[in-house]
Amino acid sequence: MRTPTKPSITVAAIVLFAAGASMAAAIGDAPSSSDAAIRAAKAPENPPATKPAAPPDDKMLQRIPGSTQAYSLAQTKSLFVAPDWWPQDHPPMPQIVAYGRGEAWACGHCHLPTGLGRPEDAAVAGLPLAYIMEQFRAFRDGERDSPIMHEELSRVSDVDLKLAAEYFSKLHFTPWTRVIEAARVPRTHQENFTLAVTDGAGTEPIGNRVIIVPANLERTMLGDARSGYIAHVPPGSIERGAAIAAKGTGAASACESCHGTRLQGQVMPGIGIVPPLAGRMPNYIVRELIRFREGKRTNSGAAPMRTEVAHLSMKDMIDVAAYAASRKP
Repeated sequence: MRTPTKPSITVAAIVLFAAGASMAAAIGDAPSSSDAAIRAAKAPENPPATKPAAPPDDKMLQRIPGSTQAYSLAQTKSLFVAPDWWPQDHPPMPQIVAYGRGEAWACGHCHLPTGLGRPEDAAVAGLPLAYIMEQFRAFRDGERDSPIMHEELSRVSDVDLKLAAEYFSKLHFTPWTRVIEAARVPRTHQENFTLAVTDGAGTEPIGNRVIIVPANLERTMLGDARSGYIAHVPPGSIERGAAIAAKGTGAASACESCHGTRLQGQVMPGIGIVPPLAGRMPNYIVRELIRFREGKRTNSGAAPMRTEVAHLSMKDMIDVAAYAASRKP
């Protein structure tokens, strides 16, 4: 039955992605990279959004200023539709990306037609073809832990996997997250899979967190691939992250030694493809560092990162992510 919408995905997944989107617990300045610190950083603390008095009409056509396209609210929610508000921004999408196939969802619904992704997903635009295919294999084989991706890829044929990987690898990656250092951040709540600013609720200390919110919540909820995000990071984190990236910290090596001096990724002898980090969302980088730390990425290509991240504290992870996200690819 081709009716699922994104909010219907399991509660466990919602907790994981919401926590990843906000890094939602302040853990102070403790230097430890202990499991307890990581568990604290993953614990969601944002209250759910207040439900509207009356549900919106799912059949009503939605429009975005400047776009000639129109979609019903139901279409924008459907996992079998990748709302394409700006078809001129990318080449034609293969069916698996635009509409899915059979029980397989549309890749572009979550990762967007431009491949830029959302805070709860990943930016796949411009990643090397071989790297994307290796991640597909790792998700399928359970070597990269994600119940949603494991189940979803089990529904996708090898032919469609290759078509999707080729499509996303050929897209140009353009950062759409503005990184701002701030001691205080707007109070937020969970709105489906993302954080939204709570109107009239004031601000709160950022602590040791990354808080990422849509620049325009309404357009984000409609799947507008031109409406980006604002990432709030702790004061001084970009400078500290730059030092770690260039020189390492403690027993951890410099990020640039593998990811390149501009964090644009490269091919390393004995390691293979090292992905780009520059301009990618900071919450995604932290989330994946935690997954390396917890042994949830076990494919052979992840081995170097499992070693390195064992030497990083949560603060280090956030600092590195803030710096990487602030860089131009």
